[in-house]
Amino acid sequence: MTPDPPAPLPPVPRLAAGDLGRALRAGWADYLSAPHYGLFFAAIYVLAGLALRGLGAGLFTWTLTLSLGFPLIAPFLAVGLYEVSRRLHGGEPLSFPAVLGVVWRERTRQIPWAGAVLLIYFLFWSFVAHMLFALIMGPSALLGPPDDLASYLGGRGLAMIAAELLFGGLCALFLFAVTCVSLPMLLEREVDFVTAMRHSLAVFRANPVVLTAWAALIAGLTLAALVPWFTGLLVVLPVLGHASWHLYRRAVPA
Repeated sequence: MTPDPPAPLPPVPRLAAGDLGRALRAGWADYLSAPHYGLFFAAIYVLAGLALRGLGAGLFTWTLTLSLGFPLIAPFLAVGLYEVSRRLHGGEPLSFPAVLGVVWRERTRQIPWAGAVLLIYFLFWSFVAHMLFALIMGPSALLGPPDDLASYLGGRGLAMIAAELLFGGLCALFLFAVTCVSLPMLLEREVDFVTAMRHSLAVFRANPVVLTAWAALIAGLTLAALVPWFTGLLVVLPVLGHASWHLYRRAVPA
């Protein structure tokens, strides 16, 4: 007997700038409704960030190992926040066993494949960034980056910074385009990760201005949250995670 075909994907809607504000307000309301869930998932990021900072450059192997772990665990942590919002607005009971049970079950579905794609993308991004650094600053920079500010204020240093920002920004935007819809879709629907990422890219192509503004808002708020010893992430990450679910719900109606 042949398996049932997957449910057809919905049409791609048009998003408005006002949808971002509504998603943020809904995300803030979800955070206030169940703050202990947001604090739990965000604390994992904060503790990992503090661990990376504590290890420092002297233990490069451990720092790299933990850094590579972020793309693998990030989708699962995001799924936890999506599931909390889904249950809050779907009238389903909310409890840690229920939410963590869903996160645990995702290990046998498509989320691990999405995490693997993120890891490969992260490695490519890191490799090209190092090559750009060496091409502009010279091969000697591979032995260790210059530790004086003057090296980065000259012509080559400023060109390197501009190139890295441009390359990193484009890579980050593409990564956002293929994950902003696909990760919550993998939680909610029986689709493979390639189909989900293709649909996410289609939603982004249909709404480039609104979703680029959303990506910039996420980047700005996350960067600001890193300043006070990563503690701002305890609020910013859960709110953005819940808000991302509500924006997904507008982009992919139930």
